[in-house]
Amino acid sequence: MTEVRADPSRRVLLRAMAPIALAVSAGLAVAGCTALSSAGSRYDVAEISGNPTLLVATTRKPVDGARTRPWFGTERASSMSIARAKLVAPDEGRFSLSAVGLGDWSLEGVYPVRRLDDLIAPTPEQRDVLLYVHGFNQTFETAALDAARLSEGIRFRGDTMLFSWPSKAKLFDYGYDRESAMWSRDALERVLSLLIANPSVGRIHVVAHSVGTMLSMEALRQIYARHGMAVTEKIGAVIFASPDIDMDVFTSSVERIPPLAPKITVITATNDRALAVAGWLAGGMTRVGAAEKAQLEQLGLRVIDASGEGFGIINHDLFLSNSHIRLVIRRAVAGSQPDHT
Repeated sequence: MTEVRADPSRRVLLRAMAPIALAVSAGLAVAGCTALSSAGSRYDVAEISGNPTLLVATTRKPVDGARTRPWFGTERASSMSIARAKLVAPDEGRFSLSAVGLGDWSLEGVYPVRRLDDLIAPTPEQRDVLLYVHGFNQTFETAALDAARLSEGIRFRGDTMLFSWPSKAKLFDYGYDRESAMWSRDALERVLSLLIANPSVGRIHVVAHSVGTMLSMEALRQIYARHGMAVTEKIGAVIFASPDIDMDVFTSSVERIPPLAPKITVITATNDRALAVAGWLAGGMTRVGAAEKAQLEQLGLRVIDASGEGFGIINHDLFLSNSHIRLVIRRAVAGSQPDHT
């Protein structure tokens, strides 16, 4: 349901803590302490860290031609936009905010292109794509930064892509967001179809969060109904993090895509307060992300019960904030069986 956090936003926190962080870094240097981050070679590093570029497909309406912030707004567009987003990775220097755990990504600019194929240059070898579909209460910028954090957190080697649908980015516009997500399912199916048909693309790994899981499941169901077994080899891992989707609807959809079911990993938490509210709004119907593990395993899915991993008030974004859950996603993308908690 919602990406609302009990703590202040990362951006506000960074501004507040910057003077303290810099003072701590300087103090460590004076004392001759070992640097908190190495300036040497990094062997296990996400590709997005060295090439901070994000591929973008969005059904949001562009603002001022997507030339300046916020680039894409909250309204629904008449056609899907394709773009390349230029990011700025956290500074890894020994006196940077990252050295004391406060560095963060930022979005520098967005550059529209005409076609999806224009984003992916022909290559001798196929490259995997990590496709992130955000959840409720997200601006375009926050969704883009979460995509970067996800890619970096799982050390993804390949292209990272964001599919962003029109969210009002307001706590009390849940209904609009759910309808906008479902309205975007044909566009997401088109993105998946184009990626599957591109000879330079290897496997497509989908990570969807919250309401984005409902949209992603619909698109996967549609593309399988249209192309059948031809799509299964190109779809890699499918990660549904805190899925905000009715359990009965989800069950019927899984039953319609049997070859894709073994590729699905569901991250649940029975103490996810956001999904508790979503269930209440849905008339008491259980959301998949708050369902019992055994109930989901009966569908042939991989299930990670993260109830013991979250110690916050909301516990709805563990796929970004928890190192163990990030490792689960990384292993699923790599094709190995995730550890069951």
